[in-house]
Amino acid sequence: MIRELTPELAEIAKKELNENPKQIANDLQHLKDWIAKQPHLKARTEDQWLIAFLRGCKFSLERVKKKLDLYYTLRTTAPEITLRIKPTDPKFLEFFRLGTCLILPNPKGKLCPRVLLIRAGRYDPSEHNVGEIMCMLYYLVQIMVLEDDIACVLGIKIVTDYVGVSMSHFVQGTPSMLKKMVAVSQDSMPLRLKGSHHINLPSGVEKVITIIQGFLNEKARQRLKIHKNQEELMEDIPKEVVPPEYGGSGPSIPELTEYWVGKFKEYHDWMKVEERLGTDESKRLGPPVANDFMEDGSFRKLDID
Repeated sequence: MIRELTPELAEIAKKELNENPKQIANDLQHLKDWIAKQPHLKARTEDQWLIAFLRGCKFSLERVKKKLDLYYTLRTTAPEITLRIKPTDPKFLEFFRLGTCLILPNPKGKLCPRVLLIRAGRYDPSEHNVGEIMCMLYYLVQIMVLEDDIACVLGIKIVTDYVGVSMSHFVQGTPSMLKKMVAVSQDSMPLRLKGSHHINLPSGVEKVITIIQGFLNEKARQRLKIHKNQEELMEDIPKEVVPPEYGGSGPSIPELTEYWVGKFKEYHDWMKVEERLGTDESKRLGPPVANDFMEDGSFRKLDID
């Protein structure tokens, strides 16, 4: 069973996503039957999980199949992102409590995309890797997919704060790593990206942004914005969801961190199952769906202050 949308959200889903409540049961069964016929695929078939993929693909069954296949393929072929730290490992919450990534709350009385906050400068690059941030976001988004109909219908925005980010952080983002990160976040996740916002950029980081843009699709490139200050950021992000550390009136970073720590603990058993899912490429009947993400390279030659 899936949750019933509020009338306002249902109307948006109908207009923007082609959602037809009378057709949902048939679409879900079609996907379950398809998954059962894929010998290589070890995937979830819960209604609430699959409806998120349907909404993210505007109810195109063929697009959903490709996205589901890619999602679970990358679970197997890009473990340095999807399983760099297993969500049931105590080290997972240790890293998460550093505050490198959080999901901000939905504003009361408003329907707008959910906001993800990334603060890469919070981790020590001699002890951790940028892939660990993607791993945190990967599992945060899974919980959001299961619980948040607004995010599933209206999508998400990502805010990246570069305070504390050094050259040691940037050299971890090889082109191969960045390409995989984009594939996981842009191409395989069910939530639609409605914007990416960047603040507190150090000198020279525009070169990295340019490389990242090369991996993005046209819509994602158009929705990428660089903000001069926090006030400019809040022209695009509701002030009531922005933490006070950034000049907003939303919950503080420590409050949000502990809220999501509680969520990870609540979903411990769900995540334990999640760790075992993916693909067995030796059993795949057709050609692989994932692109080649193995190109090597680095940003060591960039001058970033």
